[in-house]
Amino acid sequence: MNAIDLTPFYRNSVGFDRIASLLNNAMTQEQSVAGYPPYNIEVLDENAYAITLAVAGFADDELEIQTERGVLTVKGVKANKVNKKYLHKGIADRGFERKFNLADHVEVVDADLENGMLTINLVRIIPEAMKPKNIAIKAKSDVANQTVESEKTETKTA
Repeated sequence: MNAIDLTPFYRNSVGFDRIASLLNNAMTQEQSVAGYPPYNIEVLDENAYAITLAVAGFADDELEIQTERGVLTVKGVKANKVNKKYLHKGIADRGFERKFNLADHVEVVDADLENGMLTINLVRIIPEAMKPKNIAIKAKSDVANQTVESEKTETKTA
């Protein structure tokens, strides 16, 4: 499948070039592994999320969780097994690698494995510089009064 050409949008926006790479990655992911293991993404609070993956049969030492450059990667690698003979084998025990693109300022808090469900807790931490600020509006009369008061203070100290 070909990548989408987003160059017409670049002349009207600044800093959104990462969207093109995200779209390209999403379109080129292998569809065969897209369904394993199944997962849920839950909104816990305004700035808190949880990703839950069904990883039945995996022990905690067979799972790896890593974040790098805004991408959360969860890998599962089965330990060496004793060769067994099966009459029927319907339980998947293959390894997997699942990637999630994290939004800006979203960080992994912790992870928990219980009853075959791996839950990864995320939180969005907005820096003070990014939070909205209220700016006071000064009237011209306020500015004039402040100037007169600062002149009075200067003459008293001199």
